[in-house]
Amino acid sequence: MRGVRTAVGIRAAVAVEDRLFRAVAVLRVVVLVNAVGLALYRGVDNYDHPTAGYVLLAVMVAWTAFATWAYADAARRGVALLGADLALTLTLLALTPLVKGPWFNATVPGFWVMAALFAWAIRFRTPGGLVAGVLIGGADLFLRDELTQTNYSNFFLLMIGGPIVGFACGSLQQMAAERDEAQRAASTAAERVRLARVVHDGVLQVLALVQRRGAELGGDGAELGRLAGEQEKRLRTLIRTQDALRDEVDTGLVDLADALTRLRDRPGVDVAVPGGVVDLPAATAHEVVAVVRACLDNVERHVGEGAPAWVLLESFADHVEVSVRDDGPGIPEGRLAEAAAQGRLGVAESIQGRVRDLGGTAVLTTGSFGTEWELSVPRR
Repeated sequence: MRGVRTAVGIRAAVAVEDRLFRAVAVLRVVVLVNAVGLALYRGVDNYDHPTAGYVLLAVMVAWTAFATWAYADAARRGVALLGADLALTLTLLALTPLVKGPWFNATVPGFWVMAALFAWAIRFRTPGGLVAGVLIGGADLFLRDELTQTNYSNFFLLMIGGPIVGFACGSLQQMAAERDEAQRAASTAAERVRLARVVHDGVLQVLALVQRRGAELGGDGAELGRLAGEQEKRLRTLIRTQDALRDEVDTGLVDLADALTRLRDRPGVDVAVPGGVVDLPAATAHEVVAVVRACLDNVERHVGEGAPAWVLLESFADHVEVSVRDDGPGIPEGRLAEAAAQGRLGVAESIQGRVRDLGGTAVLTTGSFGTEWELSVPRR
């Protein structure tokens, strides 16, 4: 199940990343058009070396076309592509004083640097956005003769823009993974309900009919009915077990009511539970069931195999209570102390010790009417 969840998370992350990189591709084109448009509008007077300036613009056009293709496939979004993208951006920044002259105001790439910044943020989340922001913003400041409010504002925007985009990307991927997992769980639950209906309406009803008619026929038919009844009980138990295992894996919780209900398979045991779900942490629920089994083992050992026993579960807001009762002769006075003195600690450890470790209490009442354990365990 963990592997399935991991696969679901990876698919969701890649889907979000794909959409964001498509948005970056559009952004590349927009900021490229802006950079080229400004260069043409300002003309050759904007460059000390116009030819070199237009060559850099041509490089930006070529890289935009290549990057749009390269980033479209998740398999190509590795360190090499991201590194080349950032390196080209830093190179264009570094060449600006040589092409425009030391008097330059705006760099050659201008807002085009946003594409590399966002690509790093999307691919490497917050750390990637921070690294790219520091390198691009630091390079821009290094080229300036003086620190002006405008230059500082540009650096500040790069510094916070990259990490914020990276954080937003990570959050979107997490939400997408959780959404897909919830949809998968809902689909699984719906299919489980459908299959349960099919089994209930078909196989289980047929087995119940065979059991009932076999008892009426007698002889070999009665034996066939008995076998059908056993198979019906096993099939119902299998369905409940599979549901409980899926729920435990998905939520980390166990329905204590369902787990105790399975104890009805033991001869003579009657179990009464609330109509709804009684969820407990898996470890706690397993321990409670183990304690109840230990109580029933004592009934079988000291009262007799198949002796009647009753298990009652009650659910409260902050705790659960389980009582296990039999109608045997009770435990003779001093018997438990004698067993403990002899080193036989079944009751002390299997029952009281387990419940105590869970932060609960186990109270024993015994007499000629029988024996009853009252177990109280917190729901945490």
